[in-house]
Parts: sequence; C-alpha cells; structure tokens
Amino acid sequence: MASKQDDVWYSKGLRFECSQCGDCCTGAEGYVWVNQAEIDAMAARMQITPELFEEQFVRRVGVRRSLTERPGGDCVLLDAETRGCTVYEDRPRQCRTWPFWNSNLKSEAAWDEAAESCPGCNKGDLVPLEKIQEQAARIRI
Repeated sequence: MASKQDDVWYSKGLRFECSQCGDCCTGAEGYVWVNQAEIDAMAARMQITPELFEEQFVRRVGVRRSLTERPGGDCVLLDAETRGCTVYEDRPRQCRTWPFWNSNLKSEAAWDEAAESCPGCNKGDLVPLEKIQEQAARIRI
C-alpha cells in the first residue's frame, strides 16, 4: 500500500528559491492575515510600538486583522523603490510559507499557475516533500 506521501503529485519535491522580486506582494487586492505575535515582531523590526504599527499598517476584517495595501493592491510594507519587503526577516507566516499553500499544491495546474507569476517557482534547489508539507500545514490558503 502506498504511503500518503507517495499519493501527492509533488512527492519527489518541488524547486523553489525566493528571488525577492516582490511580485507576490503586488497585484490584486487581498488579505495578508496577521496575528499579535507577527504584529509585535514586525513592529520591533521597524522600531515602533505594536500599537503604532497596527494603527499604520493593519486593518480589521471582521474579527481578523490583515496588513493594509496601497491603492492598486501593493502591500503597505513593500518598498516601492527596491521592491523588497521592509520587514522580510519578520514577515508574516502567510508570506513565509509562499508558495507552499494548499491552493498552489492542489494540482500541477495550480502550481503552474502560481509559477506564472512567481519567478522563484521551479528554480533553485529541490525542496523535499517533508519541508513542503511542513510549510503547507502552517497555514490554509
């Protein structure tokens, strides 16, 4: 009987290397969900209080919180000149786990679609199945 790991289309792993191009931080409007620990870490990185960080960079969506966006959909933490994340080392879990989201892993076609907008997909070292599954388990998108 095949193990569960052998059942997924990416059982041999996937190639990914973040190029830090900023493409995943731009585009259509959406949500980057954040929790208090992430807000605290990003605020510390920017050397401001969590309260000020939340006032300037976070919006409430029901009971949840999301980073705000500039008009057009760019993340408010994306540096417009360098296209780099201003809090990269302390970016939210949602950003850390890209592209290994369940929505991108549901099929080869979904992965290929993600790769069309992400130059890091299918590049770099092979990410083993165990690491992919660990990342995918951290968030459901």
